[in-house]
Amino acid sequence: MEQQERLVQVLEEQLAYMKKQNEELSIKLDQSLAQNKVLSEQIRQLTKALFGSKSEKSKYQAPDGQGSLFEDDLFFSEPEHTEEQSTDSVTYTVVRKLHKKKRNDSFLDHVEIEEIHHRPDNIQCDCCRGTMAEAGTTLVREEAKFIPATMKRIRHFESAYECRSCKKDITQKAQIKRGKAPNPILLRSLAGPSVLAKVIYDKYVQYLPLYRQVKEWARSGLMTNDKNLSNWVIRGTKEWLYPVYQYLEMVMNHKSFMHFDETTAQVLHRTDGKSPQSTAYNWVRRSLPVEGPVIVLFHHALSRSRTVLDQLTTDFKGTIICDGYSAYGKLDNITFANCWAHVRRYWLKAVSKHGKKGVDFCDRLYRLERKFKHLSPRKREKARQKESKPILEEFFNWIETSPFFGKNALAKAAEYTLNRAAGLKAFLDDGRLEIDNNPAENAIRPSVIGRKNWLFSTSEAGAEANAICLSLAETAKANGIDFYKYLVKLFTELPNQNIYQNPKIIKQYMPWSKNIQATCAK
Repeated sequence: MEQQERLVQVLEEQLAYMKKQNEELSIKLDQSLAQNKVLSEQIRQLTKALFGSKSEKSKYQAPDGQGSLFEDDLFFSEPEHTEEQSTDSVTYTVVRKLHKKKRNDSFLDHVEIEEIHHRPDNIQCDCCRGTMAEAGTTLVREEAKFIPATMKRIRHFESAYECRSCKKDITQKAQIKRGKAPNPILLRSLAGPSVLAKVIYDKYVQYLPLYRQVKEWARSGLMTNDKNLSNWVIRGTKEWLYPVYQYLEMVMNHKSFMHFDETTAQVLHRTDGKSPQSTAYNWVRRSLPVEGPVIVLFHHALSRSRTVLDQLTTDFKGTIICDGYSAYGKLDNITFANCWAHVRRYWLKAVSKHGKKGVDFCDRLYRLERKFKHLSPRKREKARQKESKPILEEFFNWIETSPFFGKNALAKAAEYTLNRAAGLKAFLDDGRLEIDNNPAENAIRPSVIGRKNWLFSTSEAGAEANAICLSLAETAKANGIDFYKYLVKLFTELPNQNIYQNPKIIKQYMPWSKNIQATCAK
């Protein structure tokens, strides 16, 4: 009897142990399945990022927010019945309207026209042998003719004049006058204003690295090397473009709103002792058109830390439109408005019916913004309160009441949206605010394209020159200014102005000034 009880006890202990082991294995299995689901989703997202379309257009709807006209009509969604089909044939004629094909190449109005008239070699009549008269002319074709740029070697002489009469009179003081050549843009350098302007224009607008410009300059007759070109850019930027950059920064800091963003860069010789492979950053600030002429400013920094943001906003008081980066927050005298484009991207990654619904909410807001685009700030604010605010409240209420948990894309989208709720609602209370940070992302694109071409900066001085030149290039573009003409004017006139003794002179050289608009407009 005791043996039977002992056997039962052993079996019960084994059963309890196996149940416990089974529960632990079930928990591990659930965790593995959840992890497998997360990893599968990551693989799908990475595969899409690598091989898929880079467009942010929603796959859930057609352009301009229009769905199919027939998707809700059962007549078009049901399969076709083929048992009793009519055998009647219908014939009809389609009349197509002929459209004249539009050329995708043309000449601008200022291009010089050269006419070449082709006449017969013999204008004697084969019948009466008289001289034939011109009866008409037909334009057969137009073609472009390229005349390569030419290099000139400019020599500046200072001529001295004396009065020969006074010179002969020993009682008179000798009278001598001497001409004064304009100050050079760079001392002990062959670079003239037009050459340095072309070097900077080609690098920061055409994205042509300096080492590739060397051959072009040699073809034109100027022998140099990329080290010389780099020194020209750094010196010219520091001496004559930096004061313009400083004035632009002062004007920017007096505004009430600005876009903020940042992108990576690489600097080989760093002052912080880190390796050349360490990441540096280009920060960008962009003003809003509602506050006057648009200003775009780049700033080079070795890090993405909060101290950089503190430095850039020391003299600024207002609202910053930005993405969800953690450094943007809790600054004195500054409020933050978050970007709805980033929210939409998170929901677009969540491929599910809930992800589709999140994207739909964002698209509804953007459709309203397109509708409000031409309204005044005050009317836009009222329209947003009336039409956008209910959508926003419905969106956040839906997220809060839905069971979005875990580490999947859907949960990340919900968490990202809820954590930035205050910043995402900021655009409702001020009609001057933009709904997203896309202007800053568009402004930072030249830095990204340039990085792919010139790859890195050798020194921090070169990286700072990059930031200043990109700032002036993008600000000029935003104000309708030809950047090359603008640079030529700056490099020609600023060396002969007392800009360091009288900084107010710089105001005349702002891209929106009458002086620059009259001479450098595109």
